[in-house]
Amino acid sequence: MPVELTYPHIEKRPGEPARLESHPRTRVAMIVADYLWWGWSAEEIVRQYAYLTLAEVHASLTYFFDHRDEIEDELVVEYRANEEWKHAHPTSPQLLQLKEKSRH
Repeated sequence: MPVELTYPHIEKRPGEPARLESHPRTRVAMIVADYLWWGWSAEEIVRQYAYLTLAEVHASLTYFFDHRDEIEDELVVEYRANEEWKHAHPTSPQLLQLKEKSRH
């Protein structure tokens, strides 16, 4: 008989991304992105986002390690959507000139 795992602090509804129960706008993938891309520890993530508890971050990372494909797929879809948006909305030449001038 299969055992269904539950994750404290995490809410996962069918067809929706996993989220924090106490902060429904915070997706597990958002926390995982900081862990993967910035190399932040759970403690650093809590320092950066004071509204999170260490238990919530650990629960998010546990969910990620148990559902790695799901979370990585979510991050890939988000990355591609951002790239498509950037392609459809290129930076104006004037802003590029300002950025270049500010580097000197």
